[in-house]
Amino acid sequence: MTETMNRQVLLASRPVGEPTSDNFRLAETPIPEPGPGEFLARTIYLSIDPYMRGRMSDAKSYAEPVALDGVMTGGTVSEVVASNHPEFAAGDIVFGYLGWQSHAVSDGTGVTKVDPTVAPISTALGVMGMPGLTAYVGLLDIGQPKEGETVVVAAASGAVGSMVGQIAKLKGCRVVGIAGAAEKCAFVRDELCFDACLSHRSDNLPAELAAACPDGIDVYYENVGGKVFDAVLPLMNVGGRIPVCGLVANYNLTELPIDPDRIPPLMRSILVNRLKIQGFIIFDHAHRRAAFEAEMGRWLKDGTVKYREDSVQGLEKAPEALISVLAGRNFGKMVVQVGDDPTEG
Repeated sequence: MTETMNRQVLLASRPVGEPTSDNFRLAETPIPEPGPGEFLARTIYLSIDPYMRGRMSDAKSYAEPVALDGVMTGGTVSEVVASNHPEFAAGDIVFGYLGWQSHAVSDGTGVTKVDPTVAPISTALGVMGMPGLTAYVGLLDIGQPKEGETVVVAAASGAVGSMVGQIAKLKGCRVVGIAGAAEKCAFVRDELCFDACLSHRSDNLPAELAAACPDGIDVYYENVGGKVFDAVLPLMNVGGRIPVCGLVANYNLTELPIDPDRIPPLMRSILVNRLKIQGFIIFDHAHRRAAFEAEMGRWLKDGTVKYREDSVQGLEKAPEALISVLAGRNFGKMVVQVGDDPTEG
């Protein structure tokens, strides 16, 4: 190993509203040495996900915030380069939450090995990783789609939404996606084979959604919130299910919007239509990972499921990548390539 310095991205300040580059700071420290029962890992790929905005805030949430001047949290695919751990050897490819840095020491807690023969190793951050599992569990366990039902998916071209729609199609559902740019909608319709895809930017979204869902909506997979949810709610069928995965439209808000009180019509719809609305955090569903990996691995191998990655090069690009994801400018699963991939070529 010729490198001597560990490059890191630290949280310099807590954002107010949309994060900016000033909220981050690049730093270098000596590459750490693994102690007894530890290994040193070199980061190859870093995952960029919307949940990271919440970790930048010190508001109460389901996980502890990143400390000021602390390394930003994030999932990584890494190569073990030195090991004093009996279960990990130099050359192993591993997944873990080792953060926004080029190197990290781990005692193996929360770290799993990645099999490069199943799929490209970057997919451990996307279709074969947390986003794929989130789609699988949220749709199948909470949404419980049935053949012939209508499923609507927000952020349909993204890492989670694209998987939700494809799995719903495999279950025999009519699937309508909601995305942003025309290019994304075309990808969702033409390559992922959703039955329709609408732009959330349209001024006529409620009417267009009603036309695309003539039999109403049975399952709405919520990734966004905001005006997309407003368009969906009146179309929910009796017994409809809404898995709540994310609310990216709200993440950068500094105060509640000045709008009419939506709680009474929401509660009436929940009551009259007997809706099931359930939020979930994927870490509570780790027991489903084995089933997910077996089924998704099979779908990938036979070409049933397709995926798209939006990759940028260099750890220093991570802040810009997160800002892009929160603004919806990414196209597919956002990944930062931090170091060389030994499985390529």
